[in-house]
Amino acid sequence: MSELHTFLFDGLPVRGMLVRLDSAWQEILARRASNTHTGAYPEPVAELLGEMAAASVLMQSNIKFQGSLILQVFGDGPVKLMVAEAQPDLSVRATASVVGEVASDARLPDLVNVGNKGRCAITLDPKERLPGQQPYQGVVPLFGDRGEKLGRLSEVLQHYMLQSEQLDTTLVLAADAKVAAGLLIQRLPLAGTANLAGRAGERDEDHIGRNEDYNRIAILAASLTREELLTLDTETILRRLFWEEKLLRFEPRTGMLGPRFACTCSRERVANMLRGLGEAEAKDILAERGQIEVGCDFCGKQYRFDAVDAAQLFTAPGGQVPGSSVVQ
Repeated sequence: MSELHTFLFDGLPVRGMLVRLDSAWQEILARRASNTHTGAYPEPVAELLGEMAAASVLMQSNIKFQGSLILQVFGDGPVKLMVAEAQPDLSVRATASVVGEVASDARLPDLVNVGNKGRCAITLDPKERLPGQQPYQGVVPLFGDRGEKLGRLSEVLQHYMLQSEQLDTTLVLAADAKVAAGLLIQRLPLAGTANLAGRAGERDEDHIGRNEDYNRIAILAASLTREELLTLDTETILRRLFWEEKLLRFEPRTGMLGPRFACTCSRERVANMLRGLGEAEAKDILAERGQIEVGCDFCGKQYRFDAVDAAQLFTAPGGQVPGSSVVQ
């Protein structure tokens, strides 16, 4: 079961979160793999997309934003665009547009930043916008201060958080075919209810890189290996990393209250789209292909309608023909 754990370091201006997506991540991969037009993601693409899915849940939960958090990576390379979206209820979905051959050992620069012009965008889209209100978007390059290509998504997002929030942040991300996971450690802001160490007149940017407690904990967090993050349970990870620290743990979010896959596509929405297309056009497609097949551009799920299904779409209520057993 997918889960999100949050915790504080008692008496220290440091917080942490750990997310594990298993069923949610497997659903994302399964939908893509079952799509007869695209097939499964190449392994390097799946791993990076899994890291994005885990990161989007961590970032959404970290800011407690009432709206969509959309994480995008785009540029030049065999992958045109990668997107992960997390909602306030921690539902998540993710997709990638693969346009070229992907090497088996490809990493972030090889996938979307070949010419060092790639970008990472984080968009916050309010659920209920005020008149004239636009989504907020922050964009950072996929290279460091000296123009060097960044090899990991975690480095890109740490740079973004430092710029946007002026807060030291450490991220460890990993994904394979079964699990997408992430650990976030962040220095608490000086202002607000979470303030544990601020004094009047101080600014968050004045403390970047200078808090000894955060620096110590960040070094411990960064020692977490990919294999450990993917294979060990949360209790073991936190005990191994922070056994000398006192953690204040919050109730884990699991099940319907935790991270889970959700996409806005549905068979009903596709059916309504086909009704709008018109009966004549639907019959032409059936005559040419034998069935109508529509795929969700985001999650990849395909919806298929045979002749009986199509007849039902255009039959008035009360006069419907028998349903079809075609796999949906």
